[in-house]
Amino acid sequence: LITSSSCHLCNHARSVLRTLSLEVQEIDVNSPEAVELATQGIPLVFLPVLLEKVAGKIRVVAYGRFSERRLRKDFKQ
Repeated sequence: LITSSSCHLCNHARSVLRTLSLEVQEIDVNSPEAVELATQGIPLVFLPVLLEKVAGKIRVVAYGRFSERRLRKDFKQ
């Protein structure tokens, strides 16, 4: 989960992820890890950004205002 401390949508995302009992690693958008993701082509323009790594590939799952319904569907809950 790529976030920023001054992002109100990031607070909403944290709440949705807690509701779904999804554990995530949170990364600040200004951190070296986030910069590395951006250099790999991961769009970090609309925060927060939820990423998933499967079989070594990173995909964007959600960004901006998270939808609990959509995430339930994506993670089959």
